[in-house]
Amino acid sequence: MSVITRIAREEWRALFRDRVAVVGLALLTLLMLVAALNAWEHQRNANAERARYQAQANHEFEMQPDRHPHRVAHYGHFLFRPLNPLAAFDPGIDPYTGNTLFIEAHRQNSANFGDVRQSSLLLRFGQLSPAFVLQVLAPLLLIFVGHAALARERESGTLRILLAQGITGRQLVLGKLLALSGFALLMLLPALLMLAGLVASGQAAWQPSLLLAAGYVLWLLLWSLMVVLLSGLLARSRDALLALLAVWTIGVILLPRLVPDMVSSALPLPSRFENAIHVQREYLALGNAHDPNDPTFAAFRESILKEYGVTRIEDLPVNFKGLVGFEGERLSTELFERYATATFERQAEQNRLVDHSAWLSPTLAIRRLSMTAVGTDLTSFRHFLEQGETYRYELVQRLNRLQSEKLRYADDSNPNRENRISHEHWQTFPRFDYQPQPLADTYRQTAPASLVLLVWAGLLMALTSLMGARLGTTRQ
Repeated sequence: MSVITRIAREEWRALFRDRVAVVGLALLTLLMLVAALNAWEHQRNANAERARYQAQANHEFEMQPDRHPHRVAHYGHFLFRPLNPLAAFDPGIDPYTGNTLFIEAHRQNSANFGDVRQSSLLLRFGQLSPAFVLQVLAPLLLIFVGHAALARERESGTLRILLAQGITGRQLVLGKLLALSGFALLMLLPALLMLAGLVASGQAAWQPSLLLAAGYVLWLLLWSLMVVLLSGLLARSRDALLALLAVWTIGVILLPRLVPDMVSSALPLPSRFENAIHVQREYLALGNAHDPNDPTFAAFRESILKEYGVTRIEDLPVNFKGLVGFEGERLSTELFERYATATFERQAEQNRLVDHSAWLSPTLAIRRLSMTAVGTDLTSFRHFLEQGETYRYELVQRLNRLQSEKLRYADDSNPNRENRISHEHWQTFPRFDYQPQPLADTYRQTAPASLVLLVWAGLLMALTSLMGARLGTTRQ
């Protein structure tokens, strides 16, 4: 048995003779199990509920009676975002964003009915999840368990005896680090088993699960290094405990809340009402797509008459009102997309600034990696909205095409005549099929956060190695 392994074994014995370590590990494991079961049950119910409502919305849309196509466009449709199975591990921003999208003609709606708005106000202060336990509580337990790892040897006088017996400072430090890392792995074990269960059952893909597991292994290794480093640098265990608690408070509690607030102040987003006012003003300037005689569409009318070689819209082989609706929807969608893209780009810029601040607090890095790997970040939410908008546009334009091809202009312009087409057309429309973003995009988006964690771990490892060398060359 090597010296390092022997030191680690003795440290483990000391850890498990300590009631703080045993009780803390038991409580953390219990919290992890409760968080995992609660999150899994919530996700199972939410997915079942959304699937039921989606099936109901699809059925009601398809079972509409014979109608005018444009009435169907205004009848609208509901789209529900399915939950990623890994969202049970880290809910991310999902509780604060909507999960239901109502699509209709001439409008681009945002998603509604986020969990925070539908639940107790307590949810606004944080949701118990495996990610929260590992990001916030696990480092705190490591601090209380390991803060005296080296300081205890110094205070009791055994450090000098160990060094006199030929044990090098680095061997001692590595042994302590090995023991504390093993303890951290025990804390992580329930989460790893949860991920393994999701993969084994076929509910989650193994690639993002492995990425998530690797990220949290690196995160707890980083804290193990931090604890051993400060325990070796400071003379007394009490000083090491206070210093580590200060690091945890600033790095885990304060900075992750302060940085987003500062970024929001530096790069403010226009309010939803401001955007709605600007969009409505520009939308009205586009003309009335319900009126084929609107002067805004005069140039469009002339181009259509020229294309078909006729002089009157009554002589067109297609319904001009449907063509105007088609063109109006194209113009309004471009307007909506311009404002939506500007908003998302502003939010992405805010996120980039927050991500850059991860060099000050790796907590921001592990949060970014965790949310991105499980698909509960802003990019995934945007992915859902963009797919919903694409589906909305294609559905409305298909209805406009039916109006232009299935109804005569003379009949459609007669207010005394009911113009309807068969309900069988609604049943041929494709259903919404949400597709999560490709794994390659997930890897690319998590790369900066992974780099931050690796650099922090490498830096702490180098400093810990130097500290170990110093233990063997100075008088203690």
